[in-house]
Amino acid sequence: MTKGRLTTFAIVLLDALCVLVAFNFVGWTWGVLQWEGFLLAPLLLPMVMHFLAVYLIDGYNSRTDMMSVTYTSLHTIALLVVLLFTMLLTYVFIPAGYALQVSRGVIAVSCLLMIPLTLSYRRFIYQRQLARKQQRYFMFLGSQESCIAFKEECRRTGMTQSVLYATHDTFIADTQPHMVSMPPIGDVGQYLTKYENNIDAIILRESSHELPTMVAQRLMELHFSGVPTYTLELFHEVYWRKIPLYRLNQTWLFQEGFQIAREPVFERLKRISDIVLASLGLMLALPFLPLVAACIWIGDRGPVFFRQPRVGKNRVPFEIVKLRTMTVGKGGANYTDVNDRRITAIGRFLRATRIDEIPQLWNVFIGDMSLIGPRAEWVKLVEDYEKKIPCYHFRHLVKPGITGWAQVNYPYGANLEDTLRKLEYDLYYIRYFSFVLDASIVLKTIHIMLFGKGR
Repeated sequence: MTKGRLTTFAIVLLDALCVLVAFNFVGWTWGVLQWEGFLLAPLLLPMVMHFLAVYLIDGYNSRTDMMSVTYTSLHTIALLVVLLFTMLLTYVFIPAGYALQVSRGVIAVSCLLMIPLTLSYRRFIYQRQLARKQQRYFMFLGSQESCIAFKEECRRTGMTQSVLYATHDTFIADTQPHMVSMPPIGDVGQYLTKYENNIDAIILRESSHELPTMVAQRLMELHFSGVPTYTLELFHEVYWRKIPLYRLNQTWLFQEGFQIAREPVFERLKRISDIVLASLGLMLALPFLPLVAACIWIGDRGPVFFRQPRVGKNRVPFEIVKLRTMTVGKGGANYTDVNDRRITAIGRFLRATRIDEIPQLWNVFIGDMSLIGPRAEWVKLVEDYEKKIPCYHFRHLVKPGITGWAQVNYPYGANLEDTLRKLEYDLYYIRYFSFVLDASIVLKTIHIMLFGKGR
């Protein structure tokens, strides 16, 4: 078992123990539960809920930065969701007689207590790993140009590994991994001897040429000794969970996956969940909309709603409805800048919290959109993108969404380069759609809304 898997297994066991200890400790301290011995079976529900929620935010991924503020907030949100669903299932769906039904306070305090407990040993383990961690490397086999692009993507995504460049008979030990430069060349035998024990992964740039027999044999030995080997495309999908655009062509769609576009059952289930959740969202938002509308109107006496033609599934246009956040009648750039002067005072708050997108629930309800999917782009921009970006139309295989995989993984797109990067995430979502992925997007969207990261 690799160190990464061993760490994951240890954290899973600690989480299970934490659930058991927290609920029993709070129950005994609370003094309202007459338990005999150690409560175990009834805690399977909160335990499973905990495992699922933490898994959705990559809380069992050894590559996750457990020390970051972003992870801390996501972990907190995930466990609050566990509290909410545990309460819901306990008192609405489970028949009377379930042990945890004796006290809502025990459930609430136990779930809240687990937030600092589960975070503390995660941070401790992560700090210990950092303290004893040696310099790690990625070995890249391919052209110099593709290696430079790979190094730049590693830098942008915050990878700490240095990138070693190798051809079939040469290698590089890059002493300055964050600098984008043409890699120097050395001897491959020295490379394998010097860095073999510190390699996290070997990345092969896809090529029509076969690997030399000796190189292929050595790579196979490394792979089965615990050093994973990926094609560059697979590395993008496993580490960064996106599709590299260089792999796109007109036959890309004929690979495995694409369940949401190919299987009617998934589309129908998603549509049912959209109707239910959009209806619930509209009912919850309805009492507050008059107040928000009044604030928008008082600001400049302009219209409350903003309407614009957008491109939907199969390139069918529709009219999107949002709360207006910009001044009326002023032209400007097609993109919104960070400190765009067109944004009103109330509009800045609405954008940061994404409250301006609540009326799109109506678009979801009537079937123009889904809750989760690629961003619905302006018709004018789509026409331009389709001329400049090959296979851009692939993103129209599914309904656009209020939030999506690209929206929670990449900041607001303000130029063509940003659009290319967000397309990589959109295509990953289309190919690997699952309701588990949707649940992960929901948790990350809540994080964005709470911390005002919208634009």
